[in-house]
Amino acid sequence: MARKRRLTGEAALEAAYSKTDHAPLLEAWGVTLSDDMLRLALTHRSFAHENENLPHNERLEFLGDAVLGVSVAEQLYREFPTRPESDLSKMRAGVVNMYALADVARELGMGPYILLGRGEMHTNGSDKHSILSDTVEAILGAIYLEHGFEKARETILRIFASRITNAPSTGLNMDWKTVLLEKLSDMKLLLPSYETSASGPEHSQTFSSELKVGENLQTAGTGRTKKEAEHAAAKAMVELLNGPAPQAQKASGKATS
Repeated sequence: MARKRRLTGEAALEAAYSKTDHAPLLEAWGVTLSDDMLRLALTHRSFAHENENLPHNERLEFLGDAVLGVSVAEQLYREFPTRPESDLSKMRAGVVNMYALADVARELGMGPYILLGRGEMHTNGSDKHSILSDTVEAILGAIYLEHGFEKARETILRIFASRITNAPSTGLNMDWKTVLLEKLSDMKLLLPSYETSASGPEHSQTFSSELKVGENLQTAGTGRTKKEAEHAAAKAMVELLNGPAPQAQKASGKATS
């Protein structure tokens, strides 16, 4: 018996998209979208590249990122009128970073709806922070195109309401280990490794952490706990990476409250 031919191109896209009832996803978002727009928003580049280089969601992601950024920035400006710009920038980062967006995607149950290539499917791509966060932005881009800015903004403020309200506690006390992971992902660098040790009497120990990224980048941090020391080392690494051409450099830091 002849082997069944695998669908490719538009036929594969339609078949993969049609397998799933998307009503629960749209209900979770509280919006309506045409099938054409929703299908595009859910098509990851890995699926597109395996199927004759179909259009994928990165252009929508670009739009959604812009709409999300300005919507959150404006709401923070209005909700926290006494905060300086430096605080508002950190608060916005706490609301719209990759990990926060991935959490939103998980809360909305988005993972199973994303159309992925076989490689990403085999490596649990539907739960990867980057893929989830990018798809959230793509959906926002789709809402903007079909319904306009006000509807997109209303959707953002509804879905991100608690995160915006809690921004002073999440944004101003940055989880530097998370920030570092995001930075390394953006720069396509290796994951960090921490080596942490304690010194001094048990009731009053000082922890020291050495952090390495690859062979050339190294920072250190100290603190009253292991967590504080690693936090300080991660903060120092972020600052190092933000500096001019970080190569074979070292930096150190202390835990900050």
